[in-house]
Amino acid sequence: MGLEQLSPNDTKGKIITCRAAVAHGAGEALVIEKVKVHPPQKKEVRIKILFTSICHTDLSAWLGENEAQRAYPRILGHEACGIVESVGEGVKDVNEGDYVVPLFNGECGHCKLCKCPHTNMCQHFGVNPMKKDMVADGATRFTTVDGGKPIYHFLNTSTFTEYTVVDSACVVKLSGLIDQHSLKKLTLLSCGVSTGVGAAWNTANVQSDATVAVFGLGAVGLAVAEGARARGASKIIGIDINPDKFIKAREMGVTDFINPKDEDKPVYEIIREMTGGGVDFSFECVGNADVLRNAFSSVHEGWGLTVILGIHTTPQMLPIHPMELFDGRRVIASVFGGFKGRSHLPLFAKQCLQGMVKLDGFITHELPFKEINKAFDLLVSGKSLRCLLHL
Repeated sequence: MGLEQLSPNDTKGKIITCRAAVAHGAGEALVIEKVKVHPPQKKEVRIKILFTSICHTDLSAWLGENEAQRAYPRILGHEACGIVESVGEGVKDVNEGDYVVPLFNGECGHCKLCKCPHTNMCQHFGVNPMKKDMVADGATRFTTVDGGKPIYHFLNTSTFTEYTVVDSACVVKLSGLIDQHSLKKLTLLSCGVSTGVGAAWNTANVQSDATVAVFGLGAVGLAVAEGARARGASKIIGIDINPDKFIKAREMGVTDFINPKDEDKPVYEIIREMTGGGVDFSFECVGNADVLRNAFSSVHEGWGLTVILGIHTTPQMLPIHPMELFDGRRVIASVFGGFKGRSHLPLFAKQCLQGMVKLDGFITHELPFKEINKAFDLLVSGKSLRCLLHL
């Protein structure tokens, strides 16, 4: 799909009717139906989505695991790439026809957090799973074909649709860095790969010869492993209860494997024995308090760091006694791998395309958009890392 197929002059300033996969209830199959996508307003961008993929965060939202996220009808999705169809008043960073990646964790560039070099949070456009409309006017840019009722947004992006509208703070331009054939791989930079690699590079700052334990070998966990491999980690231990994941994990830098179901003692004890006291870094990519406990206990006293990436949907508190932090072990969470999306992603995309990070292994399946429910089934069954959907 090329730029010549967009014809922005035919649709600019007009309502577009297109296909979208709409969620109507928790756990219900998504429905491919016609929706209306309204023109971008001030500081907004309308994007023609070319490729999108499914992340476990989409899965959690689809299942309605957090009651506060249940707003229907809703268009989910936050990993994608596409072409700018039109821009609203005041948008200067992207133009019609630009290749772009949407950002669930935006960067306005002006707030106190955006100006701080120690965080990638944004006061106005940071990740917010409860947000269901646009900031500008509290309305949606999606409506039903019959009756014009609102269809809610998701994670600043809503990519399970042929066209979407996002705030300009939530889109990064990649034109000039890539060609059309590389575009689909960069869909992964919207979330999974950036989140995992960035956690290893930015949050933990893994260095050569470091020892690493990755709890959960989904796409994010393997991205952590890939980031650690690229930094020269000497030992990368992968922990997962699905042995089928070990083959792919070995290809992506994991050196040792532990299946908790095969062991008769806690995983952290095994890791301490393997590494002479514990790893330098552990990454919890599951969103489970018991797993987090093992991850924290597996790092070395004095300097070990545990990075939380998994989404914990229950109200359960951290399974750590305050006194355990006095031996030098630390714990921190990482959102979007510490990347400031608009500032840092162009360089990261270039590094990926130069081979510093191997993207091809993350795309395990490709399907047409109309088979999105099959893609969800593949993720639920643990058979796919990322299923790329072609719109």
